[in-house]
Amino acid sequence: MKLSFIILFLLTGMHLSAQQSDPIRHGLEQQAAQAFHAHTLPRTAAAWKQQRAALYQKIMRHSGAVTNHTLPPDMRETQRLTMQGYTIRSIYFQTRPGVYATASLYVPDGDGPFPAVVLTHGHWQGGRNSDLFQSVAQQLAMHGYVCLSMDAWGAGERTTIHGEHEYHGACLGASLMNIGTSLMGMQISDNIRAVDLLCSLPYVDAKRIGATGASGGGNQAMWLAAMDERIRAALPVVSVGTFESYIMNSNCICELLPGGLTFTEEAGVLAMVAPRGLKLFNALKDNNRAFAPAQMQRSYAGAQQIFTLLKAPDQLQYQLFDTTHGYWPEMQAAMLGWFDLQLKGQGTGAPVVTKPLALQPAEKLMTFPAGKRDTLVATTAAYCRQQGLLLKRTFRPNGHEKQALRKVLLLPPAGGIKNAVRTGSAGGWDSISITAGNNEITYLLHRAPRNGSHQYIVVAGGAVPENTTAGIVMVDLWGTGRGRSAAATAIDGKLPAFHTTSRSLLWLGNTVMGKWVDQLQLVHAWLRRQGATHITTSGAGEAGLAALFHAAVYDNVQAVTVQSGPVSYLFDNPAGVDHFNMAAYLPGILQWGDVSMAAALSSADITFEAPVSMSGRAIAGAELEQYRQEFEKLKKKGTVKFLEKM
Repeated sequence: MKLSFIILFLLTGMHLSAQQSDPIRHGLEQQAAQAFHAHTLPRTAAAWKQQRAALYQKIMRHSGAVTNHTLPPDMRETQRLTMQGYTIRSIYFQTRPGVYATASLYVPDGDGPFPAVVLTHGHWQGGRNSDLFQSVAQQLAMHGYVCLSMDAWGAGERTTIHGEHEYHGACLGASLMNIGTSLMGMQISDNIRAVDLLCSLPYVDAKRIGATGASGGGNQAMWLAAMDERIRAALPVVSVGTFESYIMNSNCICELLPGGLTFTEEAGVLAMVAPRGLKLFNALKDNNRAFAPAQMQRSYAGAQQIFTLLKAPDQLQYQLFDTTHGYWPEMQAAMLGWFDLQLKGQGTGAPVVTKPLALQPAEKLMTFPAGKRDTLVATTAAYCRQQGLLLKRTFRPNGHEKQALRKVLLLPPAGGIKNAVRTGSAGGWDSISITAGNNEITYLLHRAPRNGSHQYIVVAGGAVPENTTAGIVMVDLWGTGRGRSAAATAIDGKLPAFHTTSRSLLWLGNTVMGKWVDQLQLVHAWLRRQGATHITTSGAGEAGLAALFHAAVYDNVQAVTVQSGPVSYLFDNPAGVDHFNMAAYLPGILQWGDVSMAAALSSADITFEAPVSMSGRAIAGAELEQYRQEFEKLKKKGTVKFLEKM
């Protein structure tokens, strides 16, 4: 009986209830609900002061954001467009040493000093120069505000190829995690620098600065106001919900705070703005349930407790609009009234009549002509490559890499085996379900050894060995095979696999790779019960990395084969950035070491079959020889070899 037929036979009609109920979705949403209820806010001002300070530090650390207020903004203007009552200046300025951001500066006619607003766009093609964000910026300028309209990191004029639209999230945005930061952290850093720039301009009143944006841009406005007390009033639009609602939902990597739900909920972040002004706009017809008014109201209720505690209950407000997702004209009118009250001390906060717009072609507002961007404007690809090379050059082993790897993987506590049952049998193969201590199930196909052998090969994806007397175990890793989540697949859509589950796990303080390593340890423990004395683990691609990390952490496997897996986490070619899915990405992995260090931590014999880069490019010739030397220099026990062809 052919193996493919046996597998199909064993899988058909088995574990249907588990698949239909989607235990992954249920489990993650249950954890998120528990986190929401666990993160209560203090009931005294003194306790909140302490918690707020702790939250600030945790957000900075987990996001990878940085501040550098002494760094010169070095604003450079490339063109100026004269409008009726204001000018639009195309600029770029320094956000990190040698790293510049593109932006538009809308300046009212006159000497000032004017109140100012940082405007952050969401996921609209054209970035800051899209019609939607032009309209918001123009309304602000025509009503007497300096408006600094930013291109978000990796968007607008900051894409890989200048002038070409690109989604800054998915695996591209996730690549920032490998070097120890996050897309959210890069945006927080940029936007704080935007405030630095505004404060340096003589025609801006540094004590009257606000922030607003829509969708992902509204998210940025919220984080900026929470992290920078120079923001006197903030207005996030169609962006506030709960962090709980982000779990197993459609969100961007730019809205991910790794580990965020382990220490706060969105109410805590909103509360960090108190007692300054904060108004939330949500749309009644929003099709993203993460930003549903009901979710926003849950966060509003929690944050209102702190605003009241600080004797500023009216400084937190919300308003619902009978619109879809966007920053619609009625929202803009309400925004102007709110900022007039908060930043000018004028009016009652009621909507202000908007003025006729003079929208410009996007290319007319660009900082640089298409394809002629200054190299100082760093892209995600260039930045990840540069920082990755720096980390590899400066890496020095310290003897604590094994324990540190557990932290990078965010390994869950070992739960052990609760029970293991055989659920079917055909052609010498058994279908096995192992339930761990946390009640999660790992599905196996098991074939016993032949001729009295006590050897086993654990296959986590990839080719299954033929003509071997060793026992074989084929593992469905978390989120794959019988353990997959139908909801996650549907939400991912055209995005790389594990986009939804990886983000959800990271919010909750876990990683897909950590889950897989834990499962492999569970399988090894079960095999030892079966009498196994020699175990080889084989995995393809991302699963091959899991096999290698398992051997590094537990060192209880005799050999590991990585099929078509990466030999380094170093960023390679942006054109192939989605070659490996989101399961591969790990916060801080290049700060810890690299694939070579994982191989060195195990005494197992390691084989890389058809090794590739992170973009899937074959590693061969002189480049392969360099990696061979890197691996052999670090590895003290066991062997490592590279086979260029499988």
